[in-house]
Amino acid sequence: MAGGAGRNQRVWEIVSCIPMGRVATYRQIASLAQIEGSTGPRQVGYALAALKPGNDIPWHRVINAQGKVSPRGRDGRVNEQYERLALEGVQADASGHIRLQDCEWDYGV
Repeated sequence: MAGGAGRNQRVWEIVSCIPMGRVATYRQIASLAQIEGSTGPRQVGYALAALKPGNDIPWHRVINAQGKVSPRGRDGRVNEQYERLALEGVQADASGHIRLQDCEWDYGV
């Protein structure tokens, strides 16, 4: 599949479908966006990082396969992501782990 802006658009469209109170992993989004190869999850991260401030795409609902928020290049973004998730009822434990089995998006439904 092609990369660049087309890839970003596919990622943004899929992430926009994640319902409130649910999360998806970078790997899930890469698969749904047909981004093949071992760098797919990283490419999803790049697409989300390319979002303009103030957009309405729920980027905060994408977490890593370990059930944690991935570090961000901008200060405070990790806390912001946990805070946004908490407002939607997605709770992390004291170590920052989110139980995927409790809130993972069932994108097949």
